[in-house]
Amino acid sequence: MANRVVITGLGCVTPIGNDVESFWNSLKAGRCGIGPITHFDTADHKAKVAAEVKDFDPLQYMEKSDLRKFDVFCQYAMAAATQAVEESGIKGTLPPERIGTYFGSGIGGMHTFAEEQKTLMEKGPRRVSPFFVPGMIINMAGGLIAIKYNFQGASIPIVTACATGNNAIGEAYRAIKHGYLDAVLTGGAEAAIIPIGVAGFSNMKALSTQEDPSIACTPFDARRSGFVMGEGAGALLLEEYEHAVARGAKIYGELCGYGVTCDAYHITAPQPDGLGGAAALKMALEEAGGCEDYSKLYINAHGTSTPLNDACETKAIKTALGEEAARQCMVSSTKSMTGHMLGAAGAVEAIACVLAVKEGIVPPTIGYEQPDPECDLDYVPNQAREAQVDLALSASLGFGGHNAYLAFRRV
Repeated sequence: MANRVVITGLGCVTPIGNDVESFWNSLKAGRCGIGPITHFDTADHKAKVAAEVKDFDPLQYMEKSDLRKFDVFCQYAMAAATQAVEESGIKGTLPPERIGTYFGSGIGGMHTFAEEQKTLMEKGPRRVSPFFVPGMIINMAGGLIAIKYNFQGASIPIVTACATGNNAIGEAYRAIKHGYLDAVLTGGAEAAIIPIGVAGFSNMKALSTQEDPSIACTPFDARRSGFVMGEGAGALLLEEYEHAVARGAKIYGELCGYGVTCDAYHITAPQPDGLGGAAALKMALEEAGGCEDYSKLYINAHGTSTPLNDACETKAIKTALGEEAARQCMVSSTKSMTGHMLGAAGAVEAIACVLAVKEGIVPPTIGYEQPDPECDLDYVPNQAREAQVDLALSASLGFGGHNAYLAFRRV
């Protein structure tokens, strides 16, 4: 018999709040975390705005001696993970080998790579840091978390571009559901707002070049022109249901479905008819037991604000649910507030889904003003909505054709 999987701890570092409470309050208020880039001089760059993390103090979560050793994405990961683990109270309740760490990143240590490449060019190979490799590799985020908490179960970094967070959570869910582990700290982190990161995305014409933060990221709106880079981390502590109940843990909700497919179509563009995304949605929905009332279904869309994605994603929802059901459900893109957090996006948006189900509040799509005939669903425009949410689906789609959906419900 398959195990049930619940969420007993949450943590995040985002452009609209560096803990779950502030993040959720910002979502409910429709607060935009996008602004002019401050991490570097953008004079020579086409993209001028991003959703940067603000007022983050890594010393709350790491020793000062470790800050120079590990990339910023690892620092964000450690902060989010620490929040989730400490809140869950999981430590000491299970043998260490029964707790895993499934934590990913889409790109990993870009800060470290760029800095050490500069050192190599300017000062020579002898001056490259011995912490260059361990400081930047993607698996180090999960490794550091496991070391801090002595989690000796499987530690697996997931790397599926912008679907990373959802795939990490989904694979952790399966590990608990099928009995390989009893608890997993899972999620994703990203810190790629540096000159080469912005230039790379910009030169492939993926980024918005709008300089007004209020209209730079407008998912599903006719004016949308590209995504806005974000950064940060999200972490969830997943746990086998019976164990969580037995120890009296606070339970946020249940992770009850996971769908994953690949378009096998193009390295960056989504499949035009959205069939891959539709298939992943249907898989997650069916594993969750379906939906009896689509007016109580919330979909946290991938919703990047690119012309291709938002139209294709709308098609995918209609294909998976049917036209009538698709028009009944609530769809929103929280990227309108957080920007696109890349490998961290799925984890942070999963937290939004968990809280939407728990509190009966659906986060809005802000900046929505001009409807697009190709995007004609209920996108919860501009203001959060009080509504009963019986089931929430979180969508993440990544370069390489990766599609991943998660399903959440109340316990």
